[in-house]
Amino acid sequence: MGVSLDMERIAKELGAERRCKVSPRGGYFGALQLAAEVSARFRVPEGGGRATDPSWSEQRLVRLSPKTLDRLQQLAEQAHASPMQLAALLLERAVQTIGSQEQAGPPGTSSACDAGVT
Repeated sequence: MGVSLDMERIAKELGAERRCKVSPRGGYFGALQLAAEVSARFRVPEGGGRATDPSWSEQRLVRLSPKTLDRLQQLAEQAHASPMQLAALLLERAVQTIGSQEQAGPPGTSSACDAGVT
């Protein structure tokens, strides 16, 4: 699984143009992507313990509804992580997405990617 793909080259060979990054939002493939990200990012600390992302240094308490916690527990089982580790990962993704949307420009100036045009 350590093989990296040159997406620019693949697009060129297919006569395609890369316009934006597309990420799954949910369902079976979304769960698989989360599991792959957990596997790629999480490492067991030198002193032992639960695997985590080494770049995480802050720890905060977050209040959740029971329904949200139940859903996180279901997803965490599929991703082989704890519910709160998964919550942190999802929160980071959401913040990155918002940051990307802000950099893309003001509303009303959406790109073909935002509009779903291929």
